Amino acid sequence: MSQDKPTLFYFGDPMCSWCYGFAPELEKVVAEFSDRAEIELVMGGLRPYNTETMLDLKDFLTGHWQEVNHRSGQLFTYDILNDPSITYDTEPPSRAVVLIRSLCPEHEMFFFKEVQKLFYQKNKNLHLTESYYPILDQIDVDKDAFKSGFESEEMKLKIKEDFAKSADFGVRGFPTLILQKGGEMFLISNGYATAKDLIEKINRNLN
Repeated sequence: MSQDKPTLFYFGDPMCSWCYGFAPELEKVVAEFSDRAEIELVMGGLRPYNTETMLDLKDFLTGHWQEVNHRSGQLFTYDILNDPSITYDTEPPSRAVVLIRSLCPEHEMFFFKEVQKLFYQKNKNLHLTESYYPILDQIDVDKDAFKSGFESEEMKLKIKEDFAKSADFGVRGFPTLILQKGGEMFLISNGYATAKDLIEKINRNLN
């Protein structure tokens, strides 16, 4: 990582509905600053190792998803909320993102965005390796290498480093953007925000 450039940290979770709603705004922010700042994606850990099922959380999640849809326009499919067999454990998809970071870091942000679509639009079970295969085809990642990495103890430990980093930064909710410039940290946003507002705020802190 270049020592000359500031770093823009994005703390998110693939199964966080507000992170999914924020995805188009984040894409604009990344496009604006990718040549002026290092962009670092950190898996925050929304509900890692949670054992509640989608059905258990149906009423709670339905309201959140409808609010995100209203505010962001992002498409949601609600059928998965009736499934008592899938737990709302956000560790597996977070682990998948960290694995892609190690296999092909240039595709990490794209993979993160596509995993969100798998869950919210296509209602895929993100605990299953094969759910990720359509994305792997797009980025030319070997499925056997992904499967062995996804199931490895190494990656199960590696994802905990992201969760710990999020805690060390004091992040309490997602999505969160933090700008590090020199020895200073600037909280850019905690929660959903528009790219226009974020770009203005980041520019103020960069200048």
